[in-house]
Amino acid sequence: MNAVVIAVLVMLILSLFRINVVVALAIGAIVGGLTGGLDIATTVSTFTEGLGGNATVALSYALLGSFAVAISKTGLPDAMVDLAIKLVGKQGDSKRKTYSKVLIILIILAISISSQNIVPVHIAFIPILIPPLLKVFNELEIDRRLIATVITFGLTAPYIALPVGFGEIFHGLLQQYMQESGLEVVKRDIPIAMLIPSAGMVVGLLIAVLFSYRKPKQYKTIEIANESGSGVNTTYTKKSLSFATLAVIVTLGIQLTLSQVFDVDGMIFGALAGIAVLYFSGSMKVSQADEVITSGMKMMAFIGFVMITASGFASVIKETGHVEALVSQSADLIGGNLSLAALMMLIVGLLITLGIGSSFSTIPIIATIFVPLCIEVGFSPMATIALVGTAAALGDAGSPASDSTLGPTAGLNVDGQHNHIWDTCVPTFLHYNIPLIIFGWIAAIVL
Repeated sequence: MNAVVIAVLVMLILSLFRINVVVALAIGAIVGGLTGGLDIATTVSTFTEGLGGNATVALSYALLGSFAVAISKTGLPDAMVDLAIKLVGKQGDSKRKTYSKVLIILIILAISISSQNIVPVHIAFIPILIPPLLKVFNELEIDRRLIATVITFGLTAPYIALPVGFGEIFHGLLQQYMQESGLEVVKRDIPIAMLIPSAGMVVGLLIAVLFSYRKPKQYKTIEIANESGSGVNTTYTKKSLSFATLAVIVTLGIQLTLSQVFDVDGMIFGALAGIAVLYFSGSMKVSQADEVITSGMKMMAFIGFVMITASGFASVIKETGHVEALVSQSADLIGGNLSLAALMMLIVGLLITLGIGSSFSTIPIIATIFVPLCIEVGFSPMATIALVGTAAALGDAGSPASDSTLGPTAGLNVDGQHNHIWDTCVPTFLHYNIPLIIFGWIAAIVL
């Protein structure tokens, strides 16, 4: 049997049985490597050598977590919470609570979408915004699975549909690797081709909001500061809020300058700059610096370790050569049936991305193999764009190793009441991957 399928299934099954996803990824990589014909020594060495692939991203998230805890010392999150609580109303004021619930969900959705383009900081906003709002969610009895699906939509749908921010990177990679694989495409055609698949995600979001998670759900109110030992300051002044705002502006400014002007990843130095502003402003005392930074790194450590492990997993999968074999086997089953061809390609893309955890990293694999296959079968250029783009994006929502699911979990589980697999991965898989397959298939047929 194909090593890619075996490795991904092992990882997913172990994760569903609540085995830590880092352990599940490591075991899946070993099983996949051995199934793919690699010996144990080659499998382990390939896995180990691949661990460094996401090291930069892991360090970025660790420092952003430290910045988030440092920001909490200024009282800015508490000011935001106090403002949100004023919207909640008194007990029994159900109409006002409904309006407050809708408003908060819309705000979180808007911020999530903006994090991919207007202020492209990706998941960096989550540890700053979400943990302080948990008490508000509890007051409004909001199902956290709803918040997870809303955030994941904002983290994924914009880059699939819009050629700005992270979308510019995604669309650029699509164009580059499709051209290298033998199909010249115009970049402005990509958003048009991805319009139908993106509509599928909108449908999934509406189902989650209006039907799946609309019922109230109760959670225990746990004091996060006492649990984490981060010593969050519940008082704030105009001075502390001013320096907090300045730190956020400096952090975002450094990130944008380095990424847009110099074309390098600016998250690490952006976070360091923000911490420096808080340090020299006195918002973070010298005696508290080590504790604050360590607490922040602990908060984001899970994401970092998963992404590092996922990089090793991806290396083993690629080394087996079974990705190409999986596509070849699919091509043999397809024949000249366009409908079956589209469905098979989307399912293969789902399996690959679920294992790797990154649609951006999947594009080179998918494009290299799928573009010649699409040309041979007879898909139009627009249909090929839709197939390759959707196949690459499939699995980003729902993958245990994706930062699009790890980010929401990191914010929603700070009090230990939100499970990564069952409360983030499964809901986002059901509401986004299934509609993406359906609407991606439709796009391939009609374009």
